[in-house]
Amino acid sequence: MYEFRAKQEDVALSVWQRLWQKIMASPAAILLVLAAILCFVANHLLVVTDPVESNYVLTAKEMLASGDYFSPRIFGDYWYDKPIFFYWELIAAFKLFGISNFSARFFPALFGMAGILLAYGFTARLYDKKTGFLTGLILLTTVEYFYLSKAIITDMTLFVFYSACLMAFYIAYSEGKPRWYYLAYAFAGLAVLTKGPIGFFQPGLIILLFLVWRRDLKALLHIKLFSGLILFLAITLIWYGPMYAMHGSDFVSQFIGVHNVLRATVSEHPQFNVWYYYSAIFLAGFIPWVFTLPLAWRDYGLTRKIAAAWREKRLRLPALSMKTQFLIVWAATIFVTYQLMATKYMTYTFPYMIPLAIGFASYLKKYDRLVLNMAGIVLAIYVAATCTVIVPQCQQASAYDAAQVVSGLADNETAVVTYGGRYPVSLTYYSNHPAYRWNRLMTLPINCLAVSAGMPRTSCPSWLSKTCRTILKSWPSSATAMKPTSSRKYRGTGNGAPRKAFGPYTKKKPICSPPEMAL
Repeated sequence: MYEFRAKQEDVALSVWQRLWQKIMASPAAILLVLAAILCFVANHLLVVTDPVESNYVLTAKEMLASGDYFSPRIFGDYWYDKPIFFYWELIAAFKLFGISNFSARFFPALFGMAGILLAYGFTARLYDKKTGFLTGLILLTTVEYFYLSKAIITDMTLFVFYSACLMAFYIAYSEGKPRWYYLAYAFAGLAVLTKGPIGFFQPGLIILLFLVWRRDLKALLHIKLFSGLILFLAITLIWYGPMYAMHGSDFVSQFIGVHNVLRATVSEHPQFNVWYYYSAIFLAGFIPWVFTLPLAWRDYGLTRKIAAAWREKRLRLPALSMKTQFLIVWAATIFVTYQLMATKYMTYTFPYMIPLAIGFASYLKKYDRLVLNMAGIVLAIYVAATCTVIVPQCQQASAYDAAQVVSGLADNETAVVTYGGRYPVSLTYYSNHPAYRWNRLMTLPINCLAVSAGMPRTSCPSWLSKTCRTILKSWPSSATAMKPTSSRKYRGTGNGAPRKAFGPYTKKKPICSPPEMAL
């Protein structure tokens, strides 16, 4: 009996060893295939959601229609919430594949794949191929990475450029390859084109703190500062230069003053301004791997070390390698910086994912079978959840259904008016009709199509009810509809949405007083 069990264990071990040999023969290719499946699955079915994604796609759509590829605009007005690079991605995708759900999510998915390969390559260079593969696999299967590889927002693009900047610096510094410094400056420039000044100043702070820890500030003399900054400026001024020339102080005050400085000093989301916010984001974002943290606690003997430090009244810090110091500074600086900022948002700390994934991979390396089993199960769950849960959830968070009704009923003489709930930017994106905000339900403009923004969707446009989306056509009114525009004042609506102000819009048809109506 015991001999039979021993033979079974030997067979299982040999099978496992052969599996790892096959994986290690082409780890990057395997990660690329898995990332492609997860990042692109069902993207054509995921409609654009409100309130964040729709702002980006409508801006890119209006830029494409206008032929102006420098000035972001929404509802016909300029707005300076984000720099240009992500809009260029969307415009390029729209030109390649047409305006569709798939094209809108194409570059976030593509950069999601690039981020996994970047994590693998850097970790394999620092440690070995196995650690690199586990890092890529762990990163790919975290909840936060899965979400952002499909979301139509800037964070995945920033993640790749930000991480590449720091990786290029470390390779140049640790391996004595000064040409890599130029790559760091180039990626910093692209990060600034994606998200703004944070793409330069925060990686710069990480590098500075790392050199302080290393007591090697003299290295600043050898990082190609002058020529590197020229390269950095050459990249960033591709957009910032023309924008200042075209829009002047309005661009500077809005983009720098409102969307950068003011967000750092005044909270857009006061309910999130708590000390444990980013700790909670870490625990949620690194699901399922946070459940393996007790293994690290046990393996590193942290209980024993803490007890010894308590008895001796002295904390003994272990000697850390240079690469470990760099990864710690990378993750900790991002965490602390954003915790100190007034405005908190769940994706801000996303660039710390690679050093944390490397940390998970380092102690899970001896639990490789557990990692593969967990990753396989999680990948299957993500694919199934995308098709069965996320697709309908996106449908609920979008005005796509209402837009199909509007497209069928509205003509060039019809004003589309929304009321109730959050303003549905996706209604304008999908229907190609400008939607106006209505603040008084008792009056409606003549020949208008009214759409409730906060009620469950229905495929029947003829109902008038508090529990369904309401469609009204050819209803007389003496009122004035209101068109959303980008405000010049900071209104703190959050989520990257344009600051909505309402300017007058009056139909040029005869009007009369409407009857009383309660919905």
